Amino acid sequence: MEDAATNQHRRRRCPSSAKPNPSTVTTATTARAGDSPKGSSEAEEALECDPEVWEMFSKNFRQVQTVLDRNRALIRQVNENHQSKSADNMVKNVALIQEINQNISKVVSLYSDLSTDFSTAFHQRETSGTGTASKESSPES
Repeated sequence: MEDAATNQHRRRRCPSSAKPNPSTVTTATTARAGDSPKGSSEAEEALECDPEVWEMFSKNFRQVQTVLDRNRALIRQVNENHQSKSADNMVKNVALIQEINQNISKVVSLYSDLSTDFSTAFHQRETSGTGTASKESSPES
């Protein structure tokens, strides 16, 4: 029982070559209380990382974070311009808000790409026989 409780909050990190963004942390729980040792092993195996896939995800998240950081700066500028109540600054806000909207579209696109990449990586892993889903569904189990 103690082993299951210990496993409940275990985290697995991927290769050190994939440097996390200091403002974001990615972790995964590998087991739940009551899982059998076999279940824990399968859960850990399912979370093993392919360095290329991890790097692709990291790159995508860095791109998203860069766009979100830019939007944060733009929003601050829009707020400062608005508070100044200057006509010139209000005109500048139009372009700033348009850029914010374009950046939101970029983030949506990046997350869509991330979702597609994740799904593709999962299905490739499943069909290659390294994922737990293919083991569970195989007739040999």
